[in-house]
Amino acid sequence: MAGAGILCAPAVAGAAGVAGAATATRRRIGRNGVAAAAVDEGGGKRRRQRLLDLVGRVPGAATNYFRSPWRRALFGGISLLGGFFVAQTISLSFGAVGVNDVIASALCVLLTEYMTRFYFTRQRPSLGVALLNNFKMGFTYGLFIDAFKLAS
Repeated sequence: MAGAGILCAPAVAGAAGVAGAATATRRRIGRNGVAAAAVDEGGGKRRRQRLLDLVGRVPGAATNYFRSPWRRALFGGISLLGGFFVAQTISLSFGAVGVNDVIASALCVLLTEYMTRFYFTRQRPSLGVALLNNFKMGFTYGLFIDAFKLAS
Protein backbone atom coordinates (compact mmCIF):
# COMPACT_ATOMS: atom_id res chain seq x y z
CA MET A 1 0.00 0.00 0.00
CA ALA A 2 2.52 2.55 -1.08
CA GLY A 3 1.25 6.10 -1.10
CA ALA A 4 -1.23 5.66 1.74
CA GLY A 5 -1.23 8.62 4.09
CA ILE A 6 -2.45 6.70 7.11
CA LEU A 7 -2.43 2.94 7.41
CA CYS A 8 -4.07 1.05 10.23
CA ALA A 9 -2.66 -2.45 10.61
CA PRO A 10 -4.65 -5.33 12.10
CA ALA A 11 -4.10 -5.86 15.81
CA VAL A 12 -2.50 -9.08 16.97
CA ALA A 13 -3.84 -10.51 20.22
CA GLY A 14 -1.25 -12.42 22.21
CA ALA A 15 1.95 -13.98 20.87
CA ALA A 16 0.33 -16.36 18.44
CA GLY A 17 -2.36 -14.01 17.16
CA VAL A 18 -5.96 -14.91 16.43
CA ALA A 19 -6.26 -17.90 14.18
CA GLY A 20 -8.97 -17.78 11.58
CA ALA A 21 -10.00 -14.14 12.16
CA ALA A 22 -10.95 -12.49 8.91
CA THR A 23 -9.51 -9.05 8.36
CA ALA A 24 -10.60 -6.80 5.55
CA THR A 25 -9.09 -3.45 4.71
CA ARG A 26 -11.15 -0.57 3.37
CA ARG A 27 -9.50 2.44 1.85
CA ARG A 28 -11.04 5.89 1.56
CA ILE A 29 -9.52 8.99 0.03
CA GLY A 30 -10.70 12.28 1.51
CA ARG A 31 -11.22 15.65 -0.11
CA ASN A 32 -7.66 16.78 0.47
CA GLY A 33 -6.16 13.65 -1.09
CA VAL A 34 -5.17 11.95 2.16
CA ALA A 35 -5.73 8.21 2.02
CA ALA A 36 -7.00 6.53 5.17
CA ALA A 37 -7.21 2.77 5.56
CA ALA A 38 -9.45 1.24 8.20
CA VAL A 39 -9.16 -2.38 9.26
CA ASP A 40 -12.21 -4.47 9.96
CA GLU A 41 -11.28 -6.79 12.83
CA GLY A 42 -14.67 -8.23 13.66
CA GLY A 43 -14.77 -10.81 10.90
CA GLY A 44 -16.53 -8.39 8.56
CA LYS A 45 -19.45 -7.80 10.96
CA ARG A 46 -18.77 -4.24 12.04
CA ARG A 47 -16.16 -1.67 11.13
CA ARG A 48 -14.55 -0.01 14.14
CA GLN A 49 -14.77 3.78 14.38
CA ARG A 50 -11.43 5.49 14.03
CA LEU A 51 -10.49 8.88 15.37
CA LEU A 52 -9.79 10.15 11.86
CA ASP A 53 -13.33 9.31 10.77
CA LEU A 54 -14.85 11.00 13.81
CA VAL A 55 -12.81 14.17 13.40
CA GLY A 56 -13.73 14.30 9.72
CA ARG A 57 -17.44 14.24 10.54
CA VAL A 58 -17.40 17.16 13.01
CA PRO A 59 -17.51 20.10 10.54
CA GLY A 60 -20.39 18.59 8.57
CA ALA A 61 -22.31 17.81 11.74
CA ALA A 62 -21.79 21.34 13.07
CA THR A 63 -22.93 22.84 9.77
CA ASN A 64 -26.08 20.71 9.83
CA TYR A 65 -26.71 21.55 13.48
CA PHE A 66 -26.52 25.31 12.92
CA ARG A 67 -28.73 25.35 9.80
CA SER A 68 -31.72 26.10 11.99
CA PRO A 69 -32.14 29.87 12.56
CA TRP A 70 -33.41 29.17 16.07
CA ARG A 71 -30.16 27.48 17.04
CA ARG A 72 -28.12 30.29 15.54
CA ALA A 73 -30.18 32.84 17.49
CA LEU A 74 -29.86 30.78 20.68
CA PHE A 75 -26.07 30.60 20.48
CA GLY A 76 -25.93 34.27 19.47
CA GLY A 77 -27.83 35.17 22.64
CA ILE A 78 -25.61 32.93 24.73
CA SER A 79 -22.48 34.61 23.36
CA LEU A 80 -24.03 38.06 23.92
CA LEU A 81 -24.78 37.23 27.56
CA GLY A 82 -21.35 35.64 27.93
CA GLY A 83 -19.73 38.89 26.83
CA PHE A 84 -21.89 40.79 29.31
CA PHE A 85 -20.81 38.43 32.10
CA VAL A 86 -17.11 38.76 31.24
CA ALA A 87 -17.41 42.57 31.18
CA GLN A 88 -19.03 42.62 34.60
CA THR A 89 -16.35 40.29 35.97
CA ILE A 90 -13.47 42.34 34.58
CA SER A 91 -15.02 45.58 35.76
CA LEU A 92 -15.58 44.21 39.24
CA SER A 93 -12.17 42.61 39.64
CA PHE A 94 -10.04 45.49 38.32
CA GLY A 95 -12.29 48.34 39.47
CA ALA A 96 -12.58 47.19 43.09
CA VAL A 97 -8.86 46.73 43.60
CA GLY A 98 -7.83 49.83 41.66
CA VAL A 99 -4.60 48.23 40.45
CA ASN A 100 -3.87 48.06 36.73
CA ASP A 101 -7.33 49.34 35.85
CA VAL A 102 -5.94 51.70 33.20
CA ILE A 103 -4.05 48.85 31.54
CA ALA A 104 -7.13 46.61 31.71
CA SER A 105 -9.31 49.28 30.11
CA ALA A 106 -6.75 49.86 27.34
CA LEU A 107 -6.64 46.11 26.63
CA CYS A 108 -10.45 45.96 26.55
CA VAL A 109 -10.61 48.81 24.02
CA LEU A 110 -7.89 47.24 21.86
CA LEU A 111 -9.60 43.85 21.86
CA THR A 112 -13.01 45.25 20.98
CA GLU A 113 -11.53 47.35 18.17
CA TYR A 114 -9.64 44.34 16.81
CA MET A 115 -12.82 42.21 16.92
CA THR A 116 -14.74 44.94 15.08
CA ARG A 117 -12.11 45.15 12.37
CA PHE A 118 -11.93 41.36 12.11
CA TYR A 119 -15.73 41.13 11.67
CA PHE A 120 -16.16 43.93 9.16
CA THR A 121 -13.25 42.96 6.89
CA ARG A 122 -14.97 39.68 6.01
CA GLN A 123 -17.12 39.46 2.89
CA ARG A 124 -19.51 37.03 4.54
CA PRO A 125 -18.72 36.32 8.21
CA SER A 126 -18.91 32.71 9.32
CA LEU A 127 -20.90 31.59 12.34
CA GLY A 128 -17.85 31.67 14.61
CA VAL A 129 -17.00 35.22 13.60
CA ALA A 130 -20.63 36.28 14.10
CA LEU A 131 -20.63 34.72 17.58
CA LEU A 132 -17.40 36.57 18.36
CA ASN A 133 -19.07 39.81 17.27
CA ASN A 134 -22.05 39.06 19.53
CA PHE A 135 -19.63 38.45 22.40
CA LYS A 136 -18.03 41.83 21.68
CA MET A 137 -21.40 43.58 21.68
CA GLY A 138 -22.31 42.02 25.03
CA PHE A 139 -18.90 42.94 26.40
CA THR A 140 -19.25 46.57 25.32
CA TYR A 141 -22.81 46.76 26.64
CA GLY A 142 -21.68 45.34 29.99
CA LEU A 143 -18.93 47.94 30.33
CA PHE A 144 -21.37 50.78 29.51
CA ILE A 145 -23.92 49.51 32.03
CA ASP A 146 -21.26 49.26 34.71
CA ALA A 147 -20.11 52.81 33.94
CA PHE A 148 -23.69 54.05 34.32
CA LYS A 149 -24.00 52.20 37.63
CA LEU A 150 -20.94 53.99 38.95
CA ALA A 151 -22.21 57.34 37.55
CA SER A 152 -18.89 58.22 35.96
